[in-house]
This record gives sequence, structure tokens and C-alpha cells, in this order.
Amino acid sequence: MSEPSEGGQSASDAPALPAHRRRGVPTIGDVAALAGVSIGTVSKSLNGRQGVSNQTRSKVQEAAEALGFHSNALAQSLLTGRSFTVGLITNDSFGRFSIPVMLGAEDALQTGQMAVLLCDGRDDPIREQHYVRTLLARRVDGIIVTGRRTDPRPPLNAGFPVPIVYAMSESANPEDASVLPDDEGGGRLAVEYLIATGRTRIGHVTGPANFRAARLRAAGAKAALEGAGLAMAGDGPLHGVWSEEWGRQAASIMLRQAPDVDAIFCGSDQIARGVSEALRELGRKVPDDIALIGFDNWTVIAEASRPPLTTIDMNLTEVGRTAARLLLAAIDGHAAHGTHLVPCQLVARESTRA
Repeated sequence: MSEPSEGGQSASDAPALPAHRRRGVPTIGDVAALAGVSIGTVSKSLNGRQGVSNQTRSKVQEAAEALGFHSNALAQSLLTGRSFTVGLITNDSFGRFSIPVMLGAEDALQTGQMAVLLCDGRDDPIREQHYVRTLLARRVDGIIVTGRRTDPRPPLNAGFPVPIVYAMSESANPEDASVLPDDEGGGRLAVEYLIATGRTRIGHVTGPANFRAARLRAAGAKAALEGAGLAMAGDGPLHGVWSEEWGRQAASIMLRQAPDVDAIFCGSDQIARGVSEALRELGRKVPDDIALIGFDNWTVIAEASRPPLTTIDMNLTEVGRTAARLLLAAIDGHAAHGTHLVPCQLVARESTRA
């Protein structure tokens, strides 16, 4: 006969613990039972695979968290032949563009229980190929390639053994999947906003003409002006380097070409801050005399400008998320092709006050 417990109840009368509590470690079967779905559905939900509704996926994730269930990566690898790791190769050592892309990619990949291995190619093709070989040796399930400019680049290799998606970087092979911010749409958005605030003599100062991003932003600005029946102030876009120094020089050039300019759209926040400093030195007030808008939403510059700078955000985190989702789909056998554009967003601050 069993001994009574302190409360007078015998051990045999105590309620049975759930199976996962008795064993100490919850299993995928426990998650399936709690969520009311099959083990296969749990596997698909936690691995980010297709064929599961968002509602079911959320229910499974909540059940897994409630039970403290953590899938065994080694067991998953043995069962599926996958490593549940993804390589991310960048040539943006400074990290201005690649870090937001990486954070967005991680957000999406973690939903699929994937780990990210970051490699810095440092603009060196030999170093990049070394990392490609290293990642393949580690049996990654796919690779994301990112950089600091959107101009087409040579693809990693033809006939690659795992899926590749390019983010903030475009493969020269149109069969590859590439995800880019919509630079032309961002240029159009900037000028349409300036027009909406009542500006009609709008100039454009931007980066080198050999950068596709500079050309696309200028094309978007021109399209917005033409759509409103306006011409660009001055002699057209002023192309220079991506720097504050160029912005200071360009402000003087713009005022000589178009003394009545009432707004300037800049191709980067660095250029815009240089323009802002020069306008103040030349006795022009921003935004009272001349409204000013930048591009990039580099907050360390935009928020510190005097006045704080209205700018176009390239939505790089969403670029990373989109690239990761395309990669997960390709790993699952549903590869995408061609270039996918992510819309830019306007961030309004004091420099464009009406």
C-alpha cells in the first residue's frame, strides 16, 4: 500500500503528469498533441515550410513555446539531409547597407529555424570564392549575397549546388533571384512630396552617374516633375561623389544655375547634409527658402542635420526579409527568378516643412 502524502492523498491517487513532464524533455509529439495537429504539420510549421496556414503555424509555435520544446538540429539534419544553416556573403565591410539586410534576413530565417553564417568578402573575388567553398563544405542549405551597390555583378557560379538569392545586389544572370530597393520609385516619391508641399523649382544633386542607383533616382525625380508639368531647376541633375563635400560644392553650383530654386532633392543623406550646411552659410534658410530631402534614411546623419532631414528610406530590412523568404521557398523547391523590387518609404522631418 502506498504511503499517504502530506495532504492525506496517497501517491497512487495523485493526478498523472503529462508525458513530456514525466520524461523531462518535451517531444514533437507533445507539441502536436497540445496544438491539435499532426506531427508532420508541426515539422512543417517549425521549419518554415510551405503548406501550413499562418494561423496553424502560430498555434504550433505557441504550443512549442508553452512546452519549452526545442527541435534537435542534428536529428533534423539526419532526417532531412539539411543543415538548417544559410550563408550570407557581403562586400559591404562598413555595414551601412548589409547590416539592415542581414537583420531582416535573420528575422525571416529564424521563423524557419535557420542559422546564419556571415562572411565578409571585402570586395575581393578570391576571398569571396574562398567563403563560397567554405560554406559549401559546411553544407549550408542556401546562400544570400549582399553588397553596398545595386549595379549588376557576376553571379557566384553557374550550376550552383544550393539556391542563391542576391539582396541589395543584382546578379547579371536574369535567371537568378535578386531583391533590390526601388530606387526609381524612391526618387519619384521624393519629388512628388516636394511638389505636394508647394515647391515648383526643384533641383537635384546626386552621386556618380556610373552608379545605377544615382541614375534611377534621377529618372524617378524627372518622371515626377514631368507628371506635374514642371522642369528640373538648373541644368539637370548635378552628379558628383557620395560626400558632404560634394553637397557643399553642389549647393553653390545650383544657386548659380537656378537662383530661384525652392527645393533640392539629394541622392543621399550625406550629400544633403553638405547642401544644408552650404545653404546656411550662403544665407538661405531650410526649409523656409529651400526645402531639402535626402535618400537612405541614415539616421545618424538625418536626425543630426540642422534642421532634421526628410529622407527616403530604402526599406533594407524588408529587402533582407524578402530575400530570405525567396531563399526558403527555393530550398523547399519553389525557386523564383528575376529582379524583385521593394518599395521605398518617405520619412518626413523638418527640412521639408510646407
